[in-house]
Amino acid sequence: MDAQGQSWDAEAADRAVAVLKAVADPSRYRLLWALSRQELPVSALAELLGAHVAATSQHLAKLRAAGLVVSRREGTRIYYRAADVRGLLDEAALVARPADGAVTAVADASPDPTTAAQEQTAPARRRPVRAGRRRPATEH
Repeated sequence: MDAQGQSWDAEAADRAVAVLKAVADPSRYRLLWALSRQELPVSALAELLGAHVAATSQHLAKLRAAGLVVSRREGTRIYYRAADVRGLLDEAALVARPADGAVTAVADASPDPTTAAQEQTAPARRRPVRAGRRRPATEH
């Protein structure tokens, strides 16, 4: 039966929306992209994002809840790998392609995925906010 002839499946739609929400965050998209190429521990993923391990673990928990990543424990380390998401990532890259049809760096394959991910989407470094200390306002 073709797509037009199928009846609406509310549960499938809810699952699809949950997957899209999980991938909608840039950090989670980058994690999924890296994990689609190789299994990595949380510490390496945190380094890839330029984020703390705790923040990275929270992103991974959301991806795991959406069924996009799986984990395994080896001693005290937890390793993550992506579920079958290549089609999702390929479609996202295709949809994100500029209107002129130019290929973006995200769609390009790379021999070293962790290096490529860092080069393609280097995180913006933020300075920590210090509570209680404000700069005085300056007049121009």
